[in-house]
Amino acid sequence: MPKQPARRRFRRRIIVFLCVILTIVVSFSTLIVVGQRSLIYFPDRSDPGSVTALARNGRDVEFTTSDDIRLQTWMFEPAGQNNDIAVLYLPGNGANRLNRLGVAQAIVKLGYTVLLVEYRGYGGNPGEPTEDGLLADASAALSYLVEEGFELGRIIYVGESIGTGVAVQLASNSPPAGVLLRSPFTSLVDVAKTWYPWLPARLLMIDRFDTMTYLPQVTVPVTVLAGSADDLVSVDQSRTVADKAPNLLELVVVEGAGHNDSLWFGSFLAEQIDALAQATVVR
Repeated sequence: MPKQPARRRFRRRIIVFLCVILTIVVSFSTLIVVGQRSLIYFPDRSDPGSVTALARNGRDVEFTTSDDIRLQTWMFEPAGQNNDIAVLYLPGNGANRLNRLGVAQAIVKLGYTVLLVEYRGYGGNPGEPTEDGLLADASAALSYLVEEGFELGRIIYVGESIGTGVAVQLASNSPPAGVLLRSPFTSLVDVAKTWYPWLPARLLMIDRFDTMTYLPQVTVPVTVLAGSADDLVSVDQSRTVADKAPNLLELVVVEGAGHNDSLWFGSFLAEQIDALAQATVVR
């Protein structure tokens, strides 16, 4: 048989090459879409047990989300003077409530009630964490506080890292007295673009935590805390959140502080919460 013309052979090779590349890209993108949540959420799934063995002012609480996930977590009563103000603490994407015991105790020392939100999939709770799931968990926790007798005007939302995305969404629909955002980002997509600039994050990401979409609806006072040496969430993103907040009370940038430094889990954070509450809650 006569040989194919060189041009036809070259064209066939190009088509085969492009098909191989397309297959690799599609396979890789599918892998990213399917497995991306394992790159976002790092839960400690172990059950830390009853808080009564750890703190005399703590008690175990349970509530059910709108999608029928029953969550267990801890609530702490004020130590000493009672300000009749509650802090809804929305943690980041790692560990579980045992790792927030110290910051809860620092807050209650200043007279506040603290409800630690333990997301689905964390700390022995059923389910798997997702953006919609975390928001449902926070909403259920807020309802629990309201049932406990706290009006929205006597509740402070405290968001930590990915919890800032939850706090902003929650505040856009259920405005509290004030919102404190520690290490907030403009969106999780923007964080991913910083870490993986070669990844088409805007096309692939399912959980986006788009703070800038919901922030304009948050008209209550907002305090933003950030560390200048944060290697997970750029301080520039936190500054942008502060700049765009409709009612910014204060931006505090701690020089040399990283994302998970100890000052974010003790008296410094408690004092910032207290300053926000003093400025916003009607006495």
